[in-house]
Amino acid sequence: MFRITTPLILLAAFGLSACEEDTEVAEAEERIRAIKTFTVAQPAGSQTRSFSGALAAAATSSLSFSVGGTTAKVSVSAGDTVQAGEVLAELDPEPLTLDVEEAQSKLASAQATYDEKQTAVDRQRTLFKKGWLAKAGLDQALAAFEVATGEVNVARSRLAATERDLSKAMLTAPFDGVIASRDVEPFQEVSAGQALFQINANGAMEVDLSVPDTIVGRIAPGAAVSINVATVPGCGCEGRITEIGVASGVANAVQVKAVLSDVRNGILPGMSAEVELPLTSSTEKAGFLIPLTAISPGDDQAQGYVFVFDQDQRVVQKTAVTPGQGVLENLVAVSSGIDAGDIVASAGVSFLRDGQTVKLLGE
Repeated sequence: MFRITTPLILLAAFGLSACEEDTEVAEAEERIRAIKTFTVAQPAGSQTRSFSGALAAAATSSLSFSVGGTTAKVSVSAGDTVQAGEVLAELDPEPLTLDVEEAQSKLASAQATYDEKQTAVDRQRTLFKKGWLAKAGLDQALAAFEVATGEVNVARSRLAATERDLSKAMLTAPFDGVIASRDVEPFQEVSAGQALFQINANGAMEVDLSVPDTIVGRIAPGAAVSINVATVPGCGCEGRITEIGVASGVANAVQVKAVLSDVRNGILPGMSAEVELPLTSSTEKAGFLIPLTAISPGDDQAQGYVFVFDQDQRVVQKTAVTPGQGVLENLVAVSSGIDAGDIVASAGVSFLRDGQTVKLLGE
């Protein structure tokens, strides 16, 4: 009996072992490699210059009523945090409601006149067809009907306008943010368009700088900057150039904006800040500094490669690069193939392949 079943048992054991090995291989293949990354920002051959600027919310808005009236209620104060759609202030609705009722009454009156003139036109047209009325009489009735039609249209428009004004009696926050200033009190008479609140959006902060037009061409969009706020301990903050003006203004200066990468506690709009801007050399070929460990050896097709991380597809793309001029500590210059804002694998590139699915270290 054992002679018959033992081979079967062995075959089953081998089969199970093979299945386990296949499963382990499949699981190994499904593992997604975590990569250490570096964000391309610092131009090659750069120098730094320090400029003073003022902090501001990246999104700010001045709020006002679109109609005039008397404030019945003011619900927030300067420094309050508000949510999008939250009511900030309300006008006394009674005058606006009376305007709506008056417009409704005028529309009803105009509609009654319209109906009367339409009936008259129908009667005059019948009499004209039967020869009991001259053409002049019919024309007179038609003219009166056209006037009544116009009055109804005007009355309808007036009613729509008053209803819209009534709907604007509440002033709401356009986005999540903080009330920076409040210039209104309850029971105060306000006019349409009068600025009552200043609201700053939560989150992003930026620094506005005035940079001489003689060097603005040496500033790269997306370049990393160092931002120091003297009144906030530990800031030393990082940022990035987001806007460079296209026109020179007062004192031959161009407006430049840098957004803070991380807004720390205590940083408020209006504070002064010192920004260290990297300036590229006007005599060197454009390029960026990246870690030497991010470069994979070249071949007959290119002098070297980097693996650029695609955030949407979650894969790395093998990209040819050309060496540039300049070395800073463990960073080397690359003159082509990458751009500011690109995310490249900065370690273990010998284990990567084009199109490989990866994840960021720590995910």
